[in-house]
Amino acid sequence: MRVQNQTVVSEFLLLGLPVEPEHQNLFYALFLSIYLTTVLGNLLIIVLIRLDPHLHTPMYLFLSNLSFSDLCFSSVTMPKLLQNMLKEDPSIPYAGCLTQMYFFLLFGDLESFLLVTMACDRYVAICFPLHYTTIMSPKLCLSLVVLSWVLTTFHAMLHTLLMARLSFCADNVIHHFFCDVSALLKLSCSDTQVNELVIFIMGGLILVIPFLLIIMSYAQIVSSLLKVPSARSIRKAFSTCGSHLSVVSLFYGTVIGLYLCPTATNSTVKDTAMAMMYTVVTPMLNPFIYSLRNRDMKGALGRVFRKKKTLFSL
Repeated sequence: MRVQNQTVVSEFLLLGLPVEPEHQNLFYALFLSIYLTTVLGNLLIIVLIRLDPHLHTPMYLFLSNLSFSDLCFSSVTMPKLLQNMLKEDPSIPYAGCLTQMYFFLLFGDLESFLLVTMACDRYVAICFPLHYTTIMSPKLCLSLVVLSWVLTTFHAMLHTLLMARLSFCADNVIHHFFCDVSALLKLSCSDTQVNELVIFIMGGLILVIPFLLIIMSYAQIVSSLLKVPSARSIRKAFSTCGSHLSVVSLFYGTVIGLYLCPTATNSTVKDTAMAMMYTVVTPMLNPFIYSLRNRDMKGALGRVFRKKKTLFSL
């Protein structure tokens, strides 16, 4: 009987944000500003690293990939959210929903791997400064970046293929602003145990293990600094690592809390707010954290502007 009552779902309806109609325009302007800031800020970092030879180092290779990942990660969800708020058309095709889910997982996982590589880079730079160039060779750094892309591609594809095998009944309303894995599983009328098991296992590999590696890296950094106390070296190290830790805490804290430690009391509003933190806020903050608080990026910006000014004066 259950099979007979099933209907083929050709599209889903994204309910979006729980915003009152009279506040819709205000939130549209807010999120449009956030998205434009995210795009311009991350593009600025990518361009500066590309143009300034002083930034052609392992740290900034990872940072340029992180900025590209943040730019794409935000672009997977924000344009559709803004479109729905403006046109009030919440529909998204079935294939479009799976495509959005795939790229969301791809760039979200990529950020996780890149944060680990950046933590390892800082660990080597601070704990083994004399051997830094030998350990973090260009070949190793490029290999780490390529490996991150390959692993995240296969992981995103795995979840997408597992989702594609499920059947969806008449209920096609997604209580979220994008095609989230957990939200789609709630709508499925198929057995989702395999999907949930893969989320738990792969979530541990993609999120928990990288998070622990980052914590271990910074624990070693602190331990190394305490052995040779120097106010200047400690300030320099924590200035570099403090911005990284702030991003790590915001990103991993919300993702792990939302996907690996869900509670029965979690409401749709709470889940949406937590998702906004790592899908919207984190990609926007990265340019400010890595640019405004970083002397190398400030110097690169100044050199580029001086170079352009010299060219125009000629």
